[in-house]
Amino acid sequence: MNRQRAFVLLAGLMTVVALVCATIFAGVGALGGDEGSDEGRGDLAAASGRGAGARAPAAPASADAWTGTWAAAPAGVEPGVPHGHVGRSIRNVVHTSIGGTAARITLSNLFSREALLIGHASVAVADDGRQEHPSAAPGTMRLVTFGKKRSVVVPPGGRVVSDPVRLRVAPDTDLLVTVYTPAPGGPVTYHPRALRTSYTAVGDRTRDLSGAAYTGRAPVWRYLTAVDVLNRRARGSVVVIGDSITDGIGSSYDSDHRWTDTLADRVRGSGLGVLNAGISGNRLLRPSLGAGKGPSALSRFGRDVLGQAGAEVVFVELGINDIIRRPNETDPDRITAGLKTLTRQAHGWGLRVVGSTLTPFGGNPRHTDRLEAVRDRVNEAIRSGDVFDRTVDFDRLLRDPYAPDRLRPDYDSGDGLHPSDHGYAAMGRFVDIEDLVGREPARL
Repeated sequence: MNRQRAFVLLAGLMTVVALVCATIFAGVGALGGDEGSDEGRGDLAAASGRGAGARAPAAPASADAWTGTWAAAPAGVEPGVPHGHVGRSIRNVVHTSIGGTAARITLSNLFSREALLIGHASVAVADDGRQEHPSAAPGTMRLVTFGKKRSVVVPPGGRVVSDPVRLRVAPDTDLLVTVYTPAPGGPVTYHPRALRTSYTAVGDRTRDLSGAAYTGRAPVWRYLTAVDVLNRRARGSVVVIGDSITDGIGSSYDSDHRWTDTLADRVRGSGLGVLNAGISGNRLLRPSLGAGKGPSALSRFGRDVLGQAGAEVVFVELGINDIIRRPNETDPDRITAGLKTLTRQAHGWGLRVVGSTLTPFGGNPRHTDRLEAVRDRVNEAIRSGDVFDRTVDFDRLLRDPYAPDRLRPDYDSGDGLHPSDHGYAAMGRFVDIEDLVGREPARL
């Protein structure tokens, strides 16, 4: 009797093992086809076996081969659409920093108290020859699934990561990420100062290769907060947390002239992606959600920086808004302490931190001698080497040698605060690549 029971249990166990194996192989095979290499297929199968739906915060690229190629920090609620863009397709246009053999996307419902239904989603490479419409390059349109399903409900305050789709993603190229929202879903979580035009169309147009139906235009990103690529040769990503100077305000629209774009061009050969987590108006110590300027950097650091796939190095460009925006922070020690807190949090994840000095604002109407003194004190602390592992002196780079509290005229976009295209390019070239790829460990 005992022997018979043992045989029954063994047969049951073998059945379970067979079912699990069949499910794994079916899941990998169900992914959309692609012209990718055998290496890409192997990578994708391995990633699927690890459960690609779960992001691995700050894991080295070698851990699961997922590396962030693009990101945007959720900054607030889009005004004027309290129930979302019901019955419309939203086509976000984003620019990659590093390439790969597959992609996955992250959608956020952070600032809504209602569930968000995504009816369908797709990702495609943009057709460079169709600049007047957000059209897809032939052969690149891929439908996106979530847990092998075409639709997904994003919970209130939550986010979802898609299944991987097999798609050869080139570095330094535009992607079209489209979602269809068939039902009311509460306020739209968005990034308001994208400096890139995104689009909307009536109805479910997620599969449209042509962008002709996308007649609605806005310089924002909606719901989409990250695109990761599968790349086993990648070193990881540099995640930059900052304010409008990192967000690129003052640079040309639809041109990708932020300083982080120049940096991405320079580090690409080193196997690094660059993720921009800047929010215009963002403060280190205080939130500005009502104005779409995001939670404080201290409160969003875990989500927007440490939560990125393949995070390898953190770059911090923050503090000037704490000084110039009301209520003004006039205690430099509080700002310095906040920056040190970010560094400690990153060190807790084994990440190196590179940080910049606060840039000049003497030509801006909000400038006063008292606030200038606060900036000078913060910069003194940063230059001392006690705040970050490495320091990039953007202040020294950008300031007018004849008026050190002001931007150089050719680096000034015109408001005395934000750099021009020329100034941003200089910033991107000024960063020492060795600070990003060096082998020296973070000071734990």
